[in-house]
Amino acid sequence: MRTRPRTGNRTRTRTSRALAAALAAGLLAGCALLDDGPPAAAPDGGGGGDGGPVTLTVGVFGVFGFEEAGLYDEYEKLYPGVTIVENAAPSNEEYYPALRDALDSGRGLADIQAVEVGNIGEVVATRADRLADLGTATGVDEGAFLPWKWDQATTDENKTVGLGTDIGPMAVCYRKDLFRAAGLPTGREEVAALWFSDWEKYLGVGADYMADAPAGTAFVDSAAGVYNGSISSFPVRYFGREGEAIYKDSPAVEVSWDLAMQAAQGDMTARLKQFTPAWDEGFAEGGFATVICPSWMLGYIQEKAGPGAADTWDIAAAPKPANWGGSFLTVPEAGEHREAAARLAAWLTAPEQQARLFEKRASFPSSQAAYELPQVADATHPYFNDAPTGEIFSIAAKSIPTLELGAKDQPIQQQITDAGILPVEQRKLTPTQAWRAAERKIDELLDR
Repeated sequence: MRTRPRTGNRTRTRTSRALAAALAAGLLAGCALLDDGPPAAAPDGGGGGDGGPVTLTVGVFGVFGFEEAGLYDEYEKLYPGVTIVENAAPSNEEYYPALRDALDSGRGLADIQAVEVGNIGEVVATRADRLADLGTATGVDEGAFLPWKWDQATTDENKTVGLGTDIGPMAVCYRKDLFRAAGLPTGREEVAALWFSDWEKYLGVGADYMADAPAGTAFVDSAAGVYNGSISSFPVRYFGREGEAIYKDSPAVEVSWDLAMQAAQGDMTARLKQFTPAWDEGFAEGGFATVICPSWMLGYIQEKAGPGAADTWDIAAAPKPANWGGSFLTVPEAGEHREAAARLAAWLTAPEQQARLFEKRASFPSSQAAYELPQVADATHPYFNDAPTGEIFSIAAKSIPTLELGAKDQPIQQQITDAGILPVEQRKLTPTQAWRAAERKIDELLDR
C-alpha cells in the first residue's frame, strides 16, 4: 500500500543513487536495510544531542508518508545538525525477512526500523533484546498512545520496543444508491443501527438486501472480508496468551469462519479476492453494496470507484470495533545513533505529527491525543457524502481490544482466507473440505 518515493530533495536524491547501486550489487536484495559498511555520519548527536552532525537512516516498506508529508524536512530544519535518509523496500514481504535476519546478526540495520503490526508479536517475543526500550526515551508520552497499541509492542517485562505510527480502525463503506434500490435505509446512523454490536446482524442486512438487490449486484465484496472484519474484533484469535497456537479451538475463528460460510453459501458476496484487478473492477462497476473498510482504504475506494461514484458512497460504524493494519518504529540496539534515533522516532509519532500525517496522507493516528486536534476531530471526506471520518474512526479506535499477536498471525489468516474461504466462495470445495485444506497448510506452516 505504500509505494511512492520522495522526489526533489537533496538527501533523497543521494540516497536513491546509493540504493540503486547497492541493489545492482545484490547487497540489499530489495530491502530497506543498510549495507554492512561503516556509517558516514559523525558520532551520535543532533536532535538535541551534543555530538555534532549526524545522519539518521530510516528503514521502511512501501510509503509511510513521512517524506511525502514533509516531516523529515521539518525535523532537519528544527535540528540543523541532522540529515535523514529513508530507505524503502517495495513491500513488507520483502522487507521483514531481511529485517529479521539483520536483527539476528546485528549487521545491516538502519537507525530506525519500521515493523508491521502483523510482525510485532514475533519481534516482541523473540527479538526484544535486540531493540532499544523506547518507553523511557526523551519525548515519548505513553499516555498519548492508545493503550492497546502501546501494549502490542511491550514485553511482559514492561519493555516497549516500538512506537505506534498508524492504525486501521474499521467501518463499513456502503453504496447509498444500491441500498435505496433494495429498500434499505441510507442514512449512516440508521444503517449502523441495523447491525450494531453483532456481525450476525450485518449478514441479516445482507439477506434483506439480496431479497431485492439491483440486478447484477451482491451485498458484500467477499466472504474473506466478512471473516477479517469479525476475527479482527476478537482479542484472542490464533495464539493464546502464552504464545501457543490455538486456531483449531479458537472461538474467534469458529464464529468468524461460520459467518464467512454464511455469506459465501448465501450468495451474498461478489466472490472476489481483495486487492486483485477483478476486485478493482467491482468498485468501478458498482458490483457490491458494502465493503468492510479500515480508514486507509478510503483513498483506494475513491480511486477504483472513480469520480462518477462520488456521493454514492457513505460510511457507517462497523458492528464491532476492529483493527486492520498499522505499524511501529523501532530502534535497534546495534545502531550507531540510538539516542538521536529514539528522539526522531518519538517526534515522528507525537500527536501533532500523527495528526498532520492523517491530514496529508490519511494514515489514522495511533495517538489518542491526536484525536482532539482539529486535523482529526473535524475531518470529513467529501467523496463519502462528507462523512465525519475523524469522529467515526476515533470512536472505533478507542474501543478496539488489545490483540494477542503470535508469530504467524498473518500467514495463518492468509491460509484460512485463500485456501479455505475463497474455494468455498467460488464453488470449488465444500466448507468441510476447505477447512481441512486450510488446516493442512497451516500445520505445515507451524512446523517450519
